[in-house]
Amino acid sequence: MNITITKQKCRLYLITPPDFILSTLREKLARALDSGDIAYVQLRLKNASEQRIVSTIDSLRPIVQARNVPFILNDNPELAYQSGCDGVHIGQNDTDYDEARDILGPSAVIGVTCKNNHRHALLASKKGANYVAFGAFFPTKTKITHSYASPKIINTWSKTMNTPSVAIGGITPKNCSKLVRAGVNFLAVISSVWEHTDGPNAAIKEFNAVISDNS
Repeated sequence: MNITITKQKCRLYLITPPDFILSTLREKLARALDSGDIAYVQLRLKNASEQRIVSTIDSLRPIVQARNVPFILNDNPELAYQSGCDGVHIGQNDTDYDEARDILGPSAVIGVTCKNNHRHALLASKKGANYVAFGAFFPTKTKITHSYASPKIINTWSKTMNTPSVAIGGITPKNCSKLVRAGVNFLAVISSVWEHTDGPNAAIKEFNAVISDNS
């Protein structure tokens, strides 16, 4: 898949739930992708065996890529390369950006976690990261949060830098409007989609309506 990331209006960056039954997730993911605009899907499987990660990639990746949406793996550039993923997202304690780029090549998507650290984001941007991710912006059940970011960092970044930004952490249709108005390029969403009372498809529609109203 030929992927080019450019700054644009805000879009959704969908991340898989922390725990799931694969057959059920396959169905929910397909419905979510068919319900509205989603820019990327990231598989995040913490503390899982490589065998489980590979089998999950093999099951979910075709569903995502068939809809012309890039499939991103969290943490592991080598496995992303071997399994046909479109890129990798690396945290501050994961593989170095330069090493990830050497493994995946120039056309892959590589995103970098920057939390609330503007300097770290500048360095990642200078090296060639396809996007920088700031957060957490709100309390989240997905992971332990040690630091929070303000929409101000998004606003400053959007006015001064060309590298797209991602906002992550507790984002819901009810609280995302301030991030959209601040100029964020992607909203990374997890629990608010998969745990939506009316299902993931309803959540995607709701998010896209808020994005449209605030763009």
